[in-house]
Amino acid sequence: MSDSFVAEVAKKADEAALAVNRAVHDHVGDVFLGYQKTWVADNSQIKIGEKSRRVGLTWAEAADNVLAASLAKSEGGDSTYYIGTTKEMAQEFIEACAMWVRVFDKVAGEVEESIFLDEDENGDKEILTYTIRFPKSGFKIQALSSSPSNLRGRQGRVVIDEAAFHDRLDELIKAAIALTMWGSKVRIISTHNGVENLFNSLVEESRAGKRDYSVHRITIEDALNDGLYKRICLIRGVEWSQEAEDKWLQTLISSTATVEDAKEELYCEPKHGGGTYFARWLVESRMSKEFPVVRLQMDTAWNQAPEHIRQADIDDWLEAHVKPLLSKLDPTLYHAFGEDFARSGDLTIIAPMAIHKNLVRKAPFLVELRNIPFVQQEQILKYIVDRLPRLVGGKLDARGNGQYLAERAREKYGSQVIEEVMLSQGWYLENMPKFKSAFESDDIVIPQDQEVLSDMQAVQYVKGVPKVPEGNTSKDKDKTKQRHGDAAIALCLAYAATFNTPSKFEFTALPSRDEANSKDSDWNLPQSGAW
Repeated sequence: MSDSFVAEVAKKADEAALAVNRAVHDHVGDVFLGYQKTWVADNSQIKIGEKSRRVGLTWAEAADNVLAASLAKSEGGDSTYYIGTTKEMAQEFIEACAMWVRVFDKVAGEVEESIFLDEDENGDKEILTYTIRFPKSGFKIQALSSSPSNLRGRQGRVVIDEAAFHDRLDELIKAAIALTMWGSKVRIISTHNGVENLFNSLVEESRAGKRDYSVHRITIEDALNDGLYKRICLIRGVEWSQEAEDKWLQTLISSTATVEDAKEELYCEPKHGGGTYFARWLVESRMSKEFPVVRLQMDTAWNQAPEHIRQADIDDWLEAHVKPLLSKLDPTLYHAFGEDFARSGDLTIIAPMAIHKNLVRKAPFLVELRNIPFVQQEQILKYIVDRLPRLVGGKLDARGNGQYLAERAREKYGSQVIEEVMLSQGWYLENMPKFKSAFESDDIVIPQDQEVLSDMQAVQYVKGVPKVPEGNTSKDKDKTKQRHGDAAIALCLAYAATFNTPSKFEFTALPSRDEANSKDSDWNLPQSGAW
């Protein structure tokens, strides 16, 4: 055992505990920053921390582990097994735990170093571990190597740190999940290490609802907004200023090897994820030539015609081009719709979507509108929505001028059916992975169309969020008209709307006159007058 390391841990723990306690005593604010509080407060059995580097998430996790190890089993206490990628990470985690032991004034033994044999494909090798024991509860915190076999026969929490950089993450996750059978918890924390890494897959699948894991996302900007740099200034004993914070962030970004590295390590954007979010082959495989795209574009002269002329023209167009498509819809199926709005330049797209008996979502047609006045867009939308069988939901883009049409739809169909969506990073982060998952699991069918394919491929990772980048426009197949991923947004809105819960309406039918006037009837109806 290395006495020097134990002494160093004790010294660092005392110094760090003193600094933390001083911060609390001086009323500089809570010890935990906002995202750290949220992480610790989440008691999910399995949770993932998708994070920027060095934002202190593992530090907060260490505090939670110390509290858990100090409690009796009847109070929810448990041991923790920490698995990092290097010896230095193990030492840093144990140092953080030792500091929290002193902050919380918990009774624990000194840090123990021990050596055990670790089995691998090349034979046994000696592994150094670090342990803090809590005699009162009987639990411990132990830093292990990354070999999945080390978790065999153990019971307790598992913390997998920098998960994306473990060589055998799949086997490690498998071994850790086995411990949850008896109620233990698993925490998976990491910066990203490429789009195709299993860690990124776990994040994507969790957001898509394929895994019941809680996901926390902390970019460098999230951390700064919660006061990370102010905390750094406090610890360093320097004065904070916005100018100094901006310079610090710029230095952090410029110090990384490439722009892609900075996006990955600081903004939770997996490397090589700056390209298209939807692979072309995947989208094409979920397209049907049976589903058309109906397009309408009007010129400025028509826009300036009297409203009754425009209304009559639109009525004729709807009867000729849209009514035949609506008449083909199955009246036994539930339907929803999404709408992405534009007045000029980009497109308004209305995307009906049917929920089939096998729960596959199909968009039987799309309606594209370019340079159509507000009133006529409302006319077209209501004509379509009025004729969608068993309507369960509609989500409309309510940004900017789109708020008018979204509000009118909500007034007509009710807030239980219609949602006015302010498309944001949070909305995209919650809904776009689920939308993509439908393509991957063959649970969606959309119109086969070159422009729709182009719109789908306009979705990209922007600071780790799958969305259509602001200002990112493309041209249609004739290279003349502007598009902005409009069909992808409308279809994503429609897909999200299909998960609205259908409303149940109950009523009591009025009786016929003979039934109402029978002697057994509770109805007291007049004997004369219209019925």
